[in-house]
Amino acid sequence: MKELISGVAKDTVANATNAVPLIERTSIAEPSHRFSLAILASLFFIWGFITSLNDILVPHLKNVFDLNYTEAIFVQFCFFIAYFVVSVPAGALIKRVGYQLGLVLGLLIACAGCLVFIPAARMQIYGIFLLGLFVLAAGITILQVSANPYVIALGKASTAPSRLNLTQAFNSLGTTLAPAFGGLVIFSAVASGADTTTVEGLQLFRAHEAALVEKPYFILALVLLLMVAFFSWVRLPSAPHQQPPADTAPDVDSAFRPLRYPRLMLGAIAIFVYVGAEVAIGSFLVNFFGEPSVAGMSTAQAARYVSYYWGGAMIGRFAGALLLRYVSPGLLLAVCGCCATLLIAAAMLSTGMPAVWSILAVGLFNSIMFPTIFSLAVTGLGRNTSQGSGVLCMAIVGGAIVPLAQGVMADFAGIQLSFLIPLLCYCYIVYYGTFSPMLRNGV
Repeated sequence: MKELISGVAKDTVANATNAVPLIERTSIAEPSHRFSLAILASLFFIWGFITSLNDILVPHLKNVFDLNYTEAIFVQFCFFIAYFVVSVPAGALIKRVGYQLGLVLGLLIACAGCLVFIPAARMQIYGIFLLGLFVLAAGITILQVSANPYVIALGKASTAPSRLNLTQAFNSLGTTLAPAFGGLVIFSAVASGADTTTVEGLQLFRAHEAALVEKPYFILALVLLLMVAFFSWVRLPSAPHQQPPADTAPDVDSAFRPLRYPRLMLGAIAIFVYVGAEVAIGSFLVNFFGEPSVAGMSTAQAARYVSYYWGGAMIGRFAGALLLRYVSPGLLLAVCGCCATLLIAAAMLSTGMPAVWSILAVGLFNSIMFPTIFSLAVTGLGRNTSQGSGVLCMAIVGGAIVPLAQGVMADFAGIQLSFLIPLLCYCYIVYYGTFSPMLRNGV
């Protein structure tokens, strides 16, 4: 979800195109904006990379601070809760300052979040790491609110999906490369001979392990700072701000309007459990592969396998785009949900490499879920599509809640049995894919 987060972009924007004739009002010639799209793609890559790096940070900080699974998963909780808290203020900010300045501000805040990791590592305080993650995610949220609608404004409405697919491919590339990078920079240098039986030895061990986080996030801070300078200097084409249709004046019950749409509200639950399940699985892979009863991998070796999980989602995205031309979206969603459920069950009941490859294969079937759920949920909303999109974006908070629930279960029942939590999430997705076409958006 890591790509799932950026997946919000594609679906929100595609539906916003139907709701508001933004693109038709712009005179931007698409061929002249290839350079702009190329540099915007770098943003999709960097926030996908940063988001997926959390999968390495969870087991590392668990080891550094001797945390249980519930405490360690607060890495993901503090990161994804920012989407719930910051999304609405970010939208108001972009409306005031515009897309390009919004990009610059988002990059600056994300850079500040990365720099918080330096005092956190040197002071060896877990709470400061969590603060840095929240600030970092707040910056990424602003980036998404700025970049996603800006991408669709750079050309014709008919070609908006192709532009978004291109930028999403760069996001998937980032989520695939980050675990390998994190494993190489962090886990490859883990100290193995430290004496942790004494107070002094434990302090030295924690200082060494915490310091390993400084380098990758300092490098990311430098990259983000360079991007701040570049996006402050480059001249990007202007795009008109989205204006509400003339017949959509605010009314008293506007806050409750989404409750009128059963398919939308059940779709929001589906987005919640999907994002939560995908993030939860990615967060526990390193520890799962390290279990003696599973594969007994070292953390560095397990980190490399995490890339296969996200790489499968990247491959599945291209295959799904083709299949959706011929297969009913609800049917394909239900089939993928069934496959994910069976694969998780196989991983829970098996050992060795069969368990490893079973859980990794879930990533392949995750690929089509977010866009398919999103499109089903907003079908029939008409002029309320934008509001419905906002409801679905808020549901990304599942990435904070579901992993926390799995962490609690892992502490009580063991990590292998804890995968029952995402398994139940995919059962709901099967239900939604099967029955959503029978529901109406409206009363």
